[in-house]
Amino acid sequence: MLLIPAIDLKDGHCVRLKQGDMDQATTFGEDPAAMALRWVEQGARRLHLVDLNGAFAGKPQNFAAIKSILAAVGEDIPVQLGGGIRDLDTIEKYIDAGLRYVILGTAAVKDALFLKDACSAFGGHIIVGLDAKDGKVATDGWSKLTGHEVVDLGKKYEDYGVESIIYTDIGRDGMLSGINIEATVRLAQALSIPVIASGGLSDLADIERLCAVEDEGVEGVICGRAIYSGDLDFAAAQARADELGEAG
Repeated sequence: MLLIPAIDLKDGHCVRLKQGDMDQATTFGEDPAAMALRWVEQGARRLHLVDLNGAFAGKPQNFAAIKSILAAVGEDIPVQLGGGIRDLDTIEKYIDAGLRYVILGTAAVKDALFLKDACSAFGGHIIVGLDAKDGKVATDGWSKLTGHEVVDLGKKYEDYGVESIIYTDIGRDGMLSGINIEATVRLAQALSIPVIASGGLSDLADIERLCAVEDEGVEGVICGRAIYSGDLDFAAAQARADELGEAG
């Protein structure tokens, strides 16, 4: 089970939002590269970046900070990024800079042709982020709820050739209320590509519950507010996940 620390970038700083609200941002660090190295030193084997300004602007806004992270962690640590990625040129720019995975969210839901083209041009590098509430997919920084069912879209994107799906329960994100295990497993069981859980991770018990369903296709979990607030000790949690993985 991969525990993937999230580094959310706003105006070049590391922040956390509460339920995707840019007005409810808590700054956790002024140096994104130092933050990335902190998690790698604690055992992180992948990093999850979000360009928050980019997500709202629809184009990259924190490229300098992202490049500094990529330079700091090197090629051995895969880095994935979402936020404001709306065209193939942007994907190419990021991959050329050393990014391993590009996460498409709103753009994937709204423009199936773009997603198909991205998977065709950059096979193995495209992850789709599905943000949902009560099983329905949301777009535009979570401000719009669509009529699309998560499982239906997941199956369609699997056919397109996406690498994996990040499933976020937006009702829980940033609230430390626990991962929606049931909904995550339902999606993972319907697909043959890996699913990464996101939204609401609160403590070690969540990690243990996720490890119990790893065989269903849940590859990892995004770790956000809990590792910044101290509710979850990241190094101890990854060690516990590895221990459970070996036991399984």
